[in-house]
Amino acid sequence: MDTILVRRKWEPYLWLLPSLILMTVFVVFPILIVFKLSFSEISRAGTVGGFVGLNNFKAAVQDKAFGTVMKNTAVWVVSVVGISTLLGFIIAMALNSEFRGRKIARSIVVFPWATSLVIQASAWNYIIKYEYGNLNNVLLNLGILKNAVNWRASYQIEFAWECGVGIFVTIPFVTFCVLAGLQSIDAAYYEAATVDGAGFWKKLRHVTLPLVRPSLTVSTVLNIIYVFNSFPIVYTITKGAPANKTDTMVTLLYMRAFYDQQKGPATAMSVIGFVILCIVAGVYMIMSMRGEEDL
Repeated sequence: MDTILVRRKWEPYLWLLPSLILMTVFVVFPILIVFKLSFSEISRAGTVGGFVGLNNFKAAVQDKAFGTVMKNTAVWVVSVVGISTLLGFIIAMALNSEFRGRKIARSIVVFPWATSLVIQASAWNYIIKYEYGNLNNVLLNLGILKNAVNWRASYQIEFAWECGVGIFVTIPFVTFCVLAGLQSIDAAYYEAATVDGAGFWKKLRHVTLPLVRPSLTVSTVLNIIYVFNSFPIVYTITKGAPANKTDTMVTLLYMRAFYDQQKGPATAMSVIGFVILCIVAGVYMIMSMRGEEDL
């Protein structure tokens, strides 16, 4: 009997062991190596030297583009995650209702998520071209415009386009996370709310939002991580031009590491980004869990 109890006690850990080994080899070790490199001297050829303390971090923070890129990254993450979460929630509510062609609509919504980000960014890059872009051609043919518009007249507009593409490709992920949460809600809750005289907005506030909050928490945390680390959209559309004005932290550290051969400061930037992500995701999860306890 004791043998059976011991086996049952350790059996879950045995099943988790392969995942723990993979996580250690492919996640924990690389993170530790990056932390080590951030405090080491790295030559332009990539040769790792001795310990240099915080020199790499000082060089990273003193980079003339660092302040601008940090602001861009904050705007990029907040706008893409915030707007895609709002729109994804609305679309999920619509797809959760009964209507003809619902399966087709769900298939259409998932397309942007299933397509490579490089392909999507390249397509949007072509659409907003001034000379032969599809957007100008369609609007001119419809008579909405009389003359072609330069949709990339300034770096602010280009950065807004990058955020728009980021929102477009992120909406499907949020939609299906929320949709999974909506479909798990028992219809009896809505029936009870109807009996109590609750309308749409009261049902949304007191039934839907509290019960779908776990799904929203998961989608938001993962979204913050994915969007913060997103590289293809920014690099494909502008490559950070002009003068790093449209860069985010990920594209800047890539340029510094592989174009400017500043591997030490670039590694320090990656550590700074990792710490920021951990703090933001941790704070959001703590706030979400406190919100659930208050319900």
